[in-house]
Amino acid sequence: MSTENIELGTPLTSRGLDSGSAQVAPEIADLNETNQTFALPPADSGKDAWLFLFSCFMLEALIWGFPASYGVFQDYYSTHEPFEGSQNIAVVGAAAMGIMYMDITLMFPLLRYYQRLRLWAAPIGLVIMGLALGLGSFSTKVSHLILTQGVIYAIGGGFAWTPILFFLEQWWVRRRGFAYGATMAGLGLSGAILPLILEWLLHNYGYQTTLRVCALSFVALNFPVLIFFKPRLPLSQTVESRRFDLSFWKCSNFLILQSGNVVQSLGYFLPTIYLPTFARSLGASTLQSIVTVILLNGAAFVGSLCMGTAVDKFDVTKCLFVSAVGSAIGVFVLWGLSTSLATLYCFCAVYGAFAGCYSSSWSAIMRETKEKKETADSGMIFACLSAGKGVGNLASGPLSEILLRYGPWKAGMAYGSNYGALIVFTGVTSVLGGWSIAARRLGWL
Repeated sequence: MSTENIELGTPLTSRGLDSGSAQVAPEIADLNETNQTFALPPADSGKDAWLFLFSCFMLEALIWGFPASYGVFQDYYSTHEPFEGSQNIAVVGAAAMGIMYMDITLMFPLLRYYQRLRLWAAPIGLVIMGLALGLGSFSTKVSHLILTQGVIYAIGGGFAWTPILFFLEQWWVRRRGFAYGATMAGLGLSGAILPLILEWLLHNYGYQTTLRVCALSFVALNFPVLIFFKPRLPLSQTVESRRFDLSFWKCSNFLILQSGNVVQSLGYFLPTIYLPTFARSLGASTLQSIVTVILLNGAAFVGSLCMGTAVDKFDVTKCLFVSAVGSAIGVFVLWGLSTSLATLYCFCAVYGAFAGCYSSSWSAIMRETKEKKETADSGMIFACLSAGKGVGNLASGPLSEILLRYGPWKAGMAYGSNYGALIVFTGVTSVLGGWSIAARRLGWL
């Protein structure tokens, strides 16, 4: 049977396969041997591709949105028994986000080696997350929360999320940047909605009921979505090498872009930690202070969609430069000069849109790296970029404590508050996050 008789949804040249994915040739050879037709749903369009992307969006929203809203829990734990006055309450949220960013580097090789485990990773991970929150509801010490709501949750979350790296590249090819951006926009949307829900639950029913409701919600909201969360290529038609090519760590393109990613992450998480507290210093009520987080995440939702679309069309260094300039202006002008809630809210919207979209550029960084190292696995590149952001997340807590010791400064407006050094540090890291455009001009990229 000739290959012309194979009924495919898309041309063979655009089926979402790269050097790190399934190869076409063995698939065709197998079809020629069996003299059977094999139909694939189209990539980049069609009902199946969009439903898959929706499932990715929902997984991102709940897996990452919950720890991203930890500030609400932190405020509650700090003012209510049995955790009131305890130390290390902030470690719970840092452990959940930081470990989850970093453990993808372990989950990806595991799922790369055991291909059939990819089909079960999401449901198993969601069950682990539900158990973590359920066990967390019985906590009486902060150490219990760190273990359950922090570490165990992060392990389950990383395991549930990682299959996206394998499946998305099969479903989305020409618009891969948009697909990654749409997926990561889920964090922004849930981060804008969840704080209000969690605030209401905590103050009406307490932390135990809240954690149990959240545990059940993962089952009720995510498991139906898993119907659409599936690979485009059957595992029987997928041929992958089990050897990893990590030579991209010697590639100047990756190292330069990764350095900007790490530096930007060092400052990115600082406003998310202290904006509610800063808002209260301006006279905000509890609800008004939560609005800062809602605006920040809501703007990140829009920014992620825009960045994902932009990196499919423009050079990634230019996109990162726009992100860096917008973030820096927001920090130095709007936050630094804030004397009212109105100005602070404007900062949250600007900073969320320009800084919150940074991760949506990773698909382009993967593409940029593979142009130099064709044998590199794009999923492993993504995992390393995620780990780089995890470094910034884990370091943000200790960094913020150090920076707060240098205030207040002898300056006006917000610069003269206890947050002066923190504001400047955030602005500088925002600028340096876009330094790759200078490297491009110098010929280093």
